Amino acid sequence: MHRTFLKAKLHRVTTTASEIDYEGSCEIDGILLAAAGIDAFEQIQIYNINNGERFTTYAIRGKDNSGVISVNGAASHKVAIGALLLIAAYASYNEIELKNYAPKLCYVDENNTLVRSSATVD
Repeated sequence: MHRTFLKAKLHRVTTTASEIDYEGSCEIDGILLAAAGIDAFEQIQIYNINNGERFTTYAIRGKDNSGVISVNGAASHKVAIGALLLIAAYASYNEIELKNYAPKLCYVDENNTLVRSSATVD
């Protein structure tokens, strides 16, 4: 049996851009994607702390150390620049994989610079 668990989370990132005339997705600083183990075009869930909106899209890799978090396309209606977001990725694990399971949790400062990451829940 497989069960779905949190794989990675970018905690309290700040939205830096929003582009409605883009086909979709969320552009994320490449350093943050690598730290979280989220790949380009991987499905992600976005939770808007400011207004409670929750939606699904996919990640695209932004320039390293740019701090970019750009919510694009139709989802741009759900996020204002400056909004705080949680960005999560989930994966399906079997019982053997779950024995060594730990999500990758990444924390940033107000500029979306990685300040800490862990492989356990705080």
